[in-house]
Amino acid sequence: QVQLVESGGGLVQPGGSLRLSCAASGSIFSSYRMGWYRQAPGKQRELVADITSHGSTDYGDSVKGRFTISRDNAKNTVYLQMNSLKPEDTAVYYCNANRVIGFAKNEYWGQGTQVTVSS
Repeated sequence: QVQLVESGGGLVQPGGSLRLSCAASGSIFSSYRMGWYRQAPGKQRELVADITSHGSTDYGDSVKGRFTISRDNAKNTVYLQMNSLKPEDTAVYYCNANRVIGFAKNEYWGQGTQVTVSS
């Protein structure tokens, strides 16, 4: 079992920056692929970025070059540094942890943190 708690959301002006954090507890954090997803009103949840247990990263097309995902296995925490924020980045951001072992997949979600980009 993995518990995920996000923090760092808030209101920021266009062009500004925020850093989200997701603290994990309850299981072997380093073995999980960690990701950030977001969901805007009326839209489907979409991948923002994820990072494997080995540190390989992947990004959604709309955030490439602006957002950076990282993890600190010693602190059981994954981060999302968001720069050059745009109004269209406004959404609830969710932390995700998943791990596949054989035919079994374990997946967990945080409660979400609101990011609002507005002047």
